[in-house]
Amino acid sequence: MKRVIVWGMAKSGIAAAALLARHGFFVRINDLKTREQLKPDIDQLDGLDIEDRLGCDIMTLLDDVDTMIISPGIPADHKAANAAREKGVEVISEIELAYRFTKGYIAGITGTNGKTTTTTLLGEMFKAAGRDTHVVGNIGEPYSAHADSTGENSATVCELSSFQLETVSSFRPNVSLILNLTEDHLNRHHTMENYARIKERVFMNQTPEDALVLNYLDPITRDMAGRANCRVYWFARGEAVERGAYSLDDAVYWTENGKTEEIMRVSEILLPGAHNLENALAAVAAAKCAGLSNQVISDTLKSFKGVEHRIETVRTVNGVTFINDSKGTNPDSTIKAVECMKVPTVILLGGSSKQSDYGPMSQVILHSNVKFAVLLGDTAEVIAKALRDAGFTQMEFAGYDFEKAIRLSASHAQPGWNVLLSPACASFDMFKDFEHRGEEFKRIVNAL
Repeated sequence: MKRVIVWGMAKSGIAAAALLARHGFFVRINDLKTREQLKPDIDQLDGLDIEDRLGCDIMTLLDDVDTMIISPGIPADHKAANAAREKGVEVISEIELAYRFTKGYIAGITGTNGKTTTTTLLGEMFKAAGRDTHVVGNIGEPYSAHADSTGENSATVCELSSFQLETVSSFRPNVSLILNLTEDHLNRHHTMENYARIKERVFMNQTPEDALVLNYLDPITRDMAGRANCRVYWFARGEAVERGAYSLDDAVYWTENGKTEEIMRVSEILLPGAHNLENALAAVAAAKCAGLSNQVISDTLKSFKGVEHRIETVRTVNGVTFINDSKGTNPDSTIKAVECMKVPTVILLGGSSKQSDYGPMSQVILHSNVKFAVLLGDTAEVIAKALRDAGFTQMEFAGYDFEKAIRLSASHAQPGWNVLLSPACASFDMFKDFEHRGEEFKRIVNAL
């Protein structure tokens, strides 16, 4: 890796280019957008020795490089990526690049839902243990911005999307976690089998010195254990496992080598909801694999309140509580949010499509505390049909007007009710990303 082209100038691409330039590599940057369109973020690279080929055709820039860093937003089988490989160019992700500069302990966390909560939680456990901690990856903080500042005492906790895992090659975490697998990103990965295969890349380079934590109660993740070359640990809510973390009644346990110890009481965990208990158990298993103490683990779980945009209470207005779950970008994630609603609820649904099946979610909504749905964005009609097919008919459309959708939701809610933003869809039809959608929700709600 001597001459590198970084393709795609979002956060991770900018961080990758800066990392390479700091270490003396020849760096060429490319994006469909021009420098003016990428301002002000691209200004972070000012003063670095980088060849700017922004706005150029990527196909004309491949002849004299040996490595391509590909943005997670670009499919690994894109024609330009395939053309690069045919020329002998190594095509890797920003995650793979950053890994090659990292020292210390690495935890890699993937799955369909719960990644951000579990990543943040495990990071807090490492911080409480006094480790130099870096929480990076799909969580929104580029891994490359931290990689060369890690040392032997560092702990890097990396949230990994399937898009990022598509193009790792030597990435090898000390502990990897696959939290669950449900239908998501089929517009890119096409089949659940392919989606699962890509997720498995998180443990493909692990050895018996390393650990893999899997969800025992998810049949897809349980089946992965037979393909791992490392030690396998489990987590399970409501069922004992032979090796790993589990909850029974009101206790959290850790069991290994025939010895079982109680970590804490379930009722002491601050995070709400059954899905968050599963996230907590996954973090417990990873923390124990990393040698963290029971005291550090339990103290963190007693104080950790959760992450922004995930079932986040924003404000109560005229007796109506507004809840931001913009991180609910697929039906299964929205199901988990709906199941947390203990009072009558108006839900905002819809966004850009991932070609998901909204049928199971609609059945859950029918039998939940959701009393009314406001639908918006590209998927409004598709979700409306799924809701009607399930027998749920109380809904209204808001087009692409987000403020109108929020005000409609408020008008249908009574004092004591919730208004829940949990779209079950990506955000790109109306917003930059789910964070942008969540911030807008909070801005509008705080102005009501």
